[in-house]
Amino acid sequence: MNSTAVVWILSAMIGAITVIVLYVYSTLSSAVPDEDRQYMDKLPPALRLVWPLVQILDFHLTSRISLEKLERTNTKLNNSGVGHMMTAEQFYAVQIVSLVAVFGIMYMVTSMLHKSSPTMLMVGALLGYFYPAIWLQDARKRRYKQVQKAMPMFLDFITMAVEAGLNLTGALNQVVQKGPPGPLRQEFFMVVRDLRSGLPRADALRRMESRLMMPEVSSFVGTVIQAEKMGASLGSALRSQANQRRSERFQRAEKQAMEAPVKLIGPLMMFIFPVTFIVIGFPIAMKFLQSGLF
Repeated sequence: MNSTAVVWILSAMIGAITVIVLYVYSTLSSAVPDEDRQYMDKLPPALRLVWPLVQILDFHLTSRISLEKLERTNTKLNNSGVGHMMTAEQFYAVQIVSLVAVFGIMYMVTSMLHKSSPTMLMVGALLGYFYPAIWLQDARKRRYKQVQKAMPMFLDFITMAVEAGLNLTGALNQVVQKGPPGPLRQEFFMVVRDLRSGLPRADALRRMESRLMMPEVSSFVGTVIQAEKMGASLGSALRSQANQRRSERFQRAEKQAMEAPVKLIGPLMMFIFPVTFIVIGFPIAMKFLQSGLF
């Protein structure tokens, strides 16, 4: 068999495999119902590229996941602010896509370097599977810090609105309209939306508390509910909350400033000190070598 025939056979096999893959993909995707994302957050550009594949895996595979796991994942998504971007089932589909993508990249790299290793491929597969969970945890930490930073300012806005004569619902409306963008403003918008739908104020605030799961938010929600039940002045209670959150923010800044010198010891010992000793010791060593002492 000459080389031309081999090339034709390989081309025919590749074409047949491509046709089969496209047919299977079109068959699976045609069974997936259209998704209405009108009231959902926008997807990141990288995730938008693979979203049709995520929908296929979500529709055909994730139905076997237990409800307990889905509930835990849904709680993590809400706490990270991603609950309006994807569902728990879609998150598991994203993990599968990430596993396959990283495994394929690792296989291609090792094949090009002629250093194929099952251990490296296994590590790549595990990294791809757990990367979405790591990203979710980082998103939760960033959101936590943003809420902590913005909490005193939003409490000041609500306090000024209440002391100006508005009730709490009107104050929250002013905060949503004029407050700076961020996760806390989004959470207050969801509270206002729940209030407009007829949910009691205490329940709407409790839902925000369950979404954020932060001591600062729990203290704010508890103070507001307690003040309304006892008939106390809501403005003074909110002002004390704002002052407390502001003092806590200053204490966190002081703590980070005090921890900075300790955290610098590692880089100093590993990078700066060795280079400094080399720069200082090299001329001295050269002088000893030139003088013939060594």
